[in-house]
Amino acid sequence: MIKTVVTGLLCAAAALTAGILIGHYGIDKSSDSAPAWVKDVSKDVDENLLEELLSQVDNGRIQENLRELSKTPHMATTVGDEQTVQLMLNRWRDPETGLDRVWREEYMVYLSFPDPDKPNKVTVVNPSNAVLHTVREKEKAYTPDQEDPAVVQPYAAYSPAGQVQGKLVYANYGTVHDYQLLNDTINLKDTIAITKYGGTGRADKAINAARYGIRGVLVYTDPLDMNDGFMSDNNETYPHSWYMPPSGTERGAFSSIYGDPLTPYLAAKENTYRIPEDDITGIPPIPIQPIGYEDAYTLICELGGGPAPMAWQGAFNCTYNVGGPGFRPSSAFNNSDVKLDISNYGKVKNSANVMGVIRGSVEPDRYVIYGNHRDSWVHGAIDPGSGTSVMLELTRVLGKALKQGKWRPRRSIIFASWGAEEFGLIGSSEYTEQYLTKLSERTVAYINVDVAVQEKKKKKRHHSRVVLTDLSASVGQVKAPGVDSMSVYDKWIRYANRTSPVYGLIPSLGFLTGAGSDYAPFVHYLGITSLDISYTFDRTKTRTRIYPAYHTAYDTFDYSSKFIDPGFYIHQAVGKTAGSVLVRLADSLVLPLNCSDYAETLEGYLHMALQVYEDYLLAQNISMEPIKRAVANFRSAASNLDRVIRSSDLANETPLKVRKINDQLMLLDRAFLNPVGSPSKFRHVIWAPLEVTMGTLPGLRDTSVVQAMSPGTPPTMAQLHLLVSVMSQAIDGAAQMLLDVI
Repeated sequence: MIKTVVTGLLCAAAALTAGILIGHYGIDKSSDSAPAWVKDVSKDVDENLLEELLSQVDNGRIQENLRELSKTPHMATTVGDEQTVQLMLNRWRDPETGLDRVWREEYMVYLSFPDPDKPNKVTVVNPSNAVLHTVREKEKAYTPDQEDPAVVQPYAAYSPAGQVQGKLVYANYGTVHDYQLLNDTINLKDTIAITKYGGTGRADKAINAARYGIRGVLVYTDPLDMNDGFMSDNNETYPHSWYMPPSGTERGAFSSIYGDPLTPYLAAKENTYRIPEDDITGIPPIPIQPIGYEDAYTLICELGGGPAPMAWQGAFNCTYNVGGPGFRPSSAFNNSDVKLDISNYGKVKNSANVMGVIRGSVEPDRYVIYGNHRDSWVHGAIDPGSGTSVMLELTRVLGKALKQGKWRPRRSIIFASWGAEEFGLIGSSEYTEQYLTKLSERTVAYINVDVAVQEKKKKKRHHSRVVLTDLSASVGQVKAPGVDSMSVYDKWIRYANRTSPVYGLIPSLGFLTGAGSDYAPFVHYLGITSLDISYTFDRTKTRTRIYPAYHTAYDTFDYSSKFIDPGFYIHQAVGKTAGSVLVRLADSLVLPLNCSDYAETLEGYLHMALQVYEDYLLAQNISMEPIKRAVANFRSAASNLDRVIRSSDLANETPLKVRKINDQLMLLDRAFLNPVGSPSKFRHVIWAPLEVTMGTLPGLRDTSVVQAMSPGTPPTMAQLHLLVSVMSQAIDGAAQMLLDVI
């Protein structure tokens, strides 16, 4: 898995007060005057049946699902991964609870592995090449889980192999700014940098470093960023709490692109054209290796040079120096180098998605897709087991109702168990590339439930990667875990809220602006309305960026059942919430999406952009008037479509009119795609990745504007003008999608 953010739009971002969106456009199915076709074609959500279905989501079954899924490591394409493939196939083919059709979709993809016969090593060596310190190669075992021979050594996937050494420097998070600041006072050529996780993408830490002549990079998780400063495994960290123990090491894919690296924009089938390995972009050009913070402590606290800036200091009980380069004269490591011996290799291997379908009764050619990846770095109880265990329980409940003849959705539901997500969202990306046209034309929405549950103590509902849709009806009927009787909606709005200029106090949602999970190819490449659901902790009470066992050998059933969700009641609540959203998207006569709330988000982004950029752009003779007009046009068109829906007696209209309105809602996000796109397949002009932590239009937020506004950087006025044009025309084109006729 990778990060947390939210995406492009289940079209409504702000209308979260009860009943405003989902379930608002109901019909009177009992009316005797309704035409005959209404009883079938215009059927809406059956609230009683939905409540019955949700009541069957069982926490005990979810617990047993997770126990089975996480009993052995199952990194992509390994024996353990194939076992999970067979588990998914068998469950979805069950004669009593299975789906209509189930199959495996296979791709030949390029992955990166450490050499088990030549483990990666990090050492401190003196001028005589004597080893003074060796970094731990495997994490410390606290339970038999860590002793499983299938546990992969911590490594940086897609790091090149090589042997490099040099004097050590400390480079904070390894951002461009960090290296530039360091380079102002230190000659970085031929050094080794040690950086913290966070601040920028994994691969960027090495890509940025190479620009300054750095030979290799180490990366670790600082206890201040993940453990709230706690460091001791005697009583503070796992197995005594949820915090990462000292040897804990975060694995990951060190790539800034998503999808199979050798087949960009093409599905990685057996005979597909592949680019040369040397032409792969977005991966480290120099060796990089993750290590635990116990070893990082040993290295950083021995560094010489001056103190790093206060903002760079971490949890260690020493001053974080930047390095001389190298260690201080009084250190036992004085005049010594840090040496990296990396033996990673790349290989094309067969990876499988497991796909299942429930065929729609009225609109089988309209799809609601529900997905979660299956592979993990080690046991993966939380990432992705929490999401997969919930999905298996949902498919059991819906499959049972299907087999018993109680229910069949209006639209088709596609369930997806993606393969090789941890290596860069590969399974979902290859699927979207293979079926680009069909998915673009027919997909209503994509729901992603990956890390379903992150921590039990804070009891806060937070859609950390959600989308813009009204979820009030869905979460209002689901009881939140805990001793009180509050709904998920009530708890969500209490602990994570914001003020909307239209609706007042509403639950806070994030935006899917990055590529943290399998929603990315649907949002950024295909422009499909997407939602990512997670039950997470109160981020005002902890510094941890994600649950501390993330991508380590400690992400196990033991860890989850003791410290994340004892009793699995939060998993159950997530299952009910996701199930409610899924059924409403599949069964509602009119899609539960409200584009007026999209307009509110655009207006907020525009307001910030005008404050930050307008004067600068005007000085360069670049006007933002086209964007202002486009946003105003979008607001007008969205409000008009909303009025049409609310004022129409859709139960007594022709099916064609309902279909037309739904197509306008469904295809809106496609209108925001930039047809030129980018090498990394981020085409959505509103939800492109955040380069700057600012809630504004990404075309004006990206690095070209930042560079242009930075002293000493030549302004790129032509590129800025192009960005303004792309943004304004995309927004205006989206507004045109909402008009009734040309």
